[in-house]
Amino acid sequence: MNSNQFEPSNISLHSLYPNLSKHFLYKYILSVGDKLMGLDKLQTIYDNSDFKGLPYKEFADTLISEFKTPVVGVDNLQANLPKIGPVIIVANHPFGCIEGIALASEVMKIRGDVKVLANKALAMFRELQSLFIFIDPLKPKEPTNMKALKDCRRHLNSDGVLILFPSGKVSEFESSKKRVCDGDWNRVAAHLARSCEAKVVPVFFEGTNSSQFLLLARIWSKLKLVMLFREMMNRRGSTINMKVGRVLTPEILSSLKDVGAMNDYLRAQVYALDPKYQYSWPADKTTKMLPLAESIGKSKISEELLQLPKEQKLASYKGFTVYYGYQHQISNIVLEIARERERVFRLHNEGSGNAMDTDSFDATYVHLFIIQDQTLDLIGAYRMGQTDILLKDGNLENLYLSKMFSFKANFINQQEPCLEMGRSFIVPEHQKSFYGLYLLWRGIGEFVVKHPQYRRLYGTVSISKLYSSNSVEYMNRILTEPSGEVEANYPFNVPNNPELEDFTSKHREHNGVLSALVCGTELDGKDIPVLMKQYQKLGARYYCIGIDRSFNDTPGMLLSVHLPSAPNKSLKQYLSNGLDGYLAYKKEH
Repeated sequence: MNSNQFEPSNISLHSLYPNLSKHFLYKYILSVGDKLMGLDKLQTIYDNSDFKGLPYKEFADTLISEFKTPVVGVDNLQANLPKIGPVIIVANHPFGCIEGIALASEVMKIRGDVKVLANKALAMFRELQSLFIFIDPLKPKEPTNMKALKDCRRHLNSDGVLILFPSGKVSEFESSKKRVCDGDWNRVAAHLARSCEAKVVPVFFEGTNSSQFLLLARIWSKLKLVMLFREMMNRRGSTINMKVGRVLTPEILSSLKDVGAMNDYLRAQVYALDPKYQYSWPADKTTKMLPLAESIGKSKISEELLQLPKEQKLASYKGFTVYYGYQHQISNIVLEIARERERVFRLHNEGSGNAMDTDSFDATYVHLFIIQDQTLDLIGAYRMGQTDILLKDGNLENLYLSKMFSFKANFINQQEPCLEMGRSFIVPEHQKSFYGLYLLWRGIGEFVVKHPQYRRLYGTVSISKLYSSNSVEYMNRILTEPSGEVEANYPFNVPNNPELEDFTSKHREHNGVLSALVCGTELDGKDIPVLMKQYQKLGARYYCIGIDRSFNDTPGMLLSVHLPSAPNKSLKQYLSNGLDGYLAYKKEH
């Protein structure tokens, strides 16, 4: 840049307070402030640098290069940052300055339409002034702040990228939280995301400023302003570790009806990226997959269906029929169920590795299954244990779930007849259909109509390890209500992220929060398991998560449903004409 066109930066308090510099006493105080804050040294570095006078993009790149503070995690930024359209990047603020310049430098390599909402103190760097939208966080009601917010909105409405540090100040020890983290986040990012329908990308920076900085900030908060630029220079030669999360779309954010909840959600999504609290699933025990068993053949299926008592044909719908039977009645169909279970479970990283998924409980449990009438294809099944029969001898080991959970004597399965539900599946070819899940539940409904002593269902929803551990922990924190009646033999234990704990304790009752957390975490955008949603509609109570050592160490969430208390709309759908009789049984017994 030509020196006739550019006035060098004056990295000094004098440039921020030019009117005060006209008075001798204030001029002296500002000069002392420059020395205390290290601005004089920063000015010397600037004067002797190669970035002096460069256009803002080159200035940011060269400053990061000369400070020898390379950014780690750029690949994820390149992969996750949308290439077009309005985007807000929200991040924590552990260092107070250098991470903002580093982030802007990397974002500008991907997109040219970048602005940073920044503290007006950074106006000292004249080369960066066109990159920044300045705000005064110390004076929230300052008129210039309103103009800054209008500029932010205008930039987003022009499909630009806006980088925000919603805390508005550097991280420090927060006495109320008893940890070093950002202070309360301003809701500006949430407001802008909603009003401009912008996508949001969460970014987390690892680390903190020095212990000396944190100590002085605890003594007097304003002392951190004195130390901030010294901390920036002390970071010379240090790597900046950046973690980038999944793009949070307006569709995901719209499930958070309240701006306050959205603001807290954005913060939680940023801090969820903290590697200190990441948990990796253990290596699969199943390393070798045997070929699937051969299908048993349609003639054997047809023969066994014809031999079933007619009352075991539960319901039909659009060319499909749901039946139930016991292994001694339908031994070949149970083999086909076991074969298809293994095929489906392998797709979710839950396969046994054997030719079929079977165990000793297949012989003692009821098998509810769906057959396509014309082709005789098996499209889905559910396994149900009748506790009044299985526990006649009082032996809890007759229950599959006793391997996962320790049931106390006052748990429902020992207080009344229950159905223990498990091993459900729909084959891939029909998983996107409505009728698959509908027929399973229609079958369950007709089964309890025929056996009205079963007022409660309990079982687990298996949570595939294709979910991140963060998503499983969200489900655990938001849905479960621990009980003294049951506990997991092998609990799901992950490092406790205090930011996640803060968020879930505050918002667990809000509709849409769990789906927003999971969809905003999973790279493929998947929501909570379909079966979990189904049980939620029925008013399920969730107890805890246990690890199923017999199911490739898959997490399973234990739940129960009191059917007579379920919403009448669902009961009518699944119990149909038998609903009144089923509910009347409750009154008579």
